[in-house]
Amino acid sequence: MKKTALITGISGQDGAYLAKFLLNKNYKVIGTDRRSARSVNWRLKRLGIDNKIIFEEMELGEVYEIQRVFKKYKIDEVYNLAAQSFVGTSFNSPINTANITGLGALRILETIRNTNRKIKFYQASSSEMFGDVLEKKQKESTPLNPQSPYAISKVFSHYLTQNYRNSYGMFAASGILFNHESPLRGEEFVTRKIIIGLIRILKKDQSYFELGNLYAKRDWGYAKEYVEVMWKMLQKNKPDDYVIATGKTYSIKDFIDIATSYLKMNVEWIGKGLNEKLINKVSKKVLIKINPKYFRPSEVNVLIGDYSKAKKHLKWKPKTNLKKLISIMIDDEIKYSNKL
Repeated sequence: MKKTALITGISGQDGAYLAKFLLNKNYKVIGTDRRSARSVNWRLKRLGIDNKIIFEEMELGEVYEIQRVFKKYKIDEVYNLAAQSFVGTSFNSPINTANITGLGALRILETIRNTNRKIKFYQASSSEMFGDVLEKKQKESTPLNPQSPYAISKVFSHYLTQNYRNSYGMFAASGILFNHESPLRGEEFVTRKIIIGLIRILKKDQSYFELGNLYAKRDWGYAKEYVEVMWKMLQKNKPDDYVIATGKTYSIKDFIDIATSYLKMNVEWIGKGLNEKLINKVSKKVLIKINPKYFRPSEVNVLIGDYSKAKKHLKWKPKTNLKKLISIMIDDEIKYSNKL
């Protein structure tokens, strides 16, 4: 019998990849998003699945809308991917971030508890919860030390997921996903901003772009691979929490160096601190410079995940290294920018 999955935040990167994955598994997929995001379904169109999904308007700030959707369908699995997901924005919009990213998960869990506790629930937790890290490699038992309203909201929903699992015997699992990128990443995220900026410079569509902290280090994986493990978590006999990562960390400056090398750009870094710049070796033109406005009020300097539990219990491991991931993102960006 065909299973039914509800994906919140379906218009985002992870929602789109997960929807395609589940459709290939013969699921009936119901996708929800906030009203303002209904027209932002370019990712679903690019994957060729926008006409294969049942769309429902559902604001996570409105419990009545959540209840309406749950009454309308016989749901087997819920994947809660919806969030105000940009860390920088959460400092400017902390109340909205807490309401959607934190309380949104609570409203869904309460709806499941009161309607059908057999529904399996997946919570998209985040490596940002580790914040100013208290262990060199972060695993499921590493103490959480969040450094942004976004991360604090994710900690709230993460602990709620554990609480509903332990208190009510619900199948509620969390995936603590480290940074995961793809051609479907939003332009506001630094990885895609870098790739778009470099390609526009090569095409002479812009002369330079600005970034913040070049030395923040992240564990970057391929989003297309990470959605598979979300599904794997809900197929286990017992719910649990899992770190999903590559076990390797690179700085934003490393990311730029790999990207410029792949694009065969003749560049070099000059200066230090706020005066550090990437320039064209021949023309000496500035291509990237630092702007303090892009620094976060409190920065998370290094994140690196230990995915050994997922490897052991879910038989999962990352396949795509950062160099390959960057090449995939660049090739796709060039392909689609040429179509515009």
